[in-house]
Amino acid sequence: MRTWTPDPRQAAAVSGQWLAELIAPLGQPAFGPAVLERLRALVPVGSYAVYRVGSAPAMYLSGSHGGPDRTLACWRAYLQGPHAHDRTLAAGAPPADRAWLCHITAPEVPLPHRAAVYDPHGMAERLSVVRQQGDAVLALNLYRHREQPHWRDGQIGDFAALAPGLLALVEKHLALTAPPGTPSAPTQANAWVPADTVAAAPDWRARLQGHCPALTPRELDVCERLLAGLTQDGIAADLCLSVPTVKTYRNRAFERLGIHFRNELFALAMALPAPRG
Repeated sequence: MRTWTPDPRQAAAVSGQWLAELIAPLGQPAFGPAVLERLRALVPVGSYAVYRVGSAPAMYLSGSHGGPDRTLACWRAYLQGPHAHDRTLAAGAPPADRAWLCHITAPEVPLPHRAAVYDPHGMAERLSVVRQQGDAVLALNLYRHREQPHWRDGQIGDFAALAPGLLALVEKHLALTAPPGTPSAPTQANAWVPADTVAAAPDWRARLQGHCPALTPRELDVCERLLAGLTQDGIAADLCLSVPTVKTYRNRAFERLGIHFRNELFALAMALPAPRG
């Protein structure tokens, strides 16, 4: 694994036109797909994800190319334990608010993390631009899938030159898509999921309610947020509840649904038919 800070002179020299094409879709559902398309012009990217780790982890943008989208499955596996011990984005962090870059291959990822996330989903390599935000970090990650060619040094260098500007655009997009009245976190504890992610997601609440009408509104609130990738701390902040109360609603919901773990909730929700009308 290697980490480094980009040269601002190099970034200024090459980033203008490339980043200019991402300004028009800022704040729109087209922004995420546009980012993936532009990245693929630099590096043979299999998938990408923008997420926050640390307090209240949340994923904000993601997508895949050339096959089924693996990003949500990877995120869910990551939240099952690896996120609590992940230091692959923290090493080499610069002072203050400067962005830094991290390049890591799957064999360098600690075994429990690799076994849960990388190996089952065919992830072979990750290239990230990261910025510290309080007690958390915001990361834009590029992933190479096993069936893709290895990234060349020149491709990594091209991304490194553009990465700080791209991360700044992503932060602006997240601020523009935050729900009304919500601070433009991802720097806040009450992690949110932006409109372009929600619009593409299944109606988890309606699916669960149709499957189990006995679920209470609060139990549905908690399950819906678990399916969106929020932790129990994030759900508590979002719903203005205590963490023990969130756990109580989760346990009651799981009992009604006949499941015991979060991954079973995902599997159940994915298997349920979409509501009619």
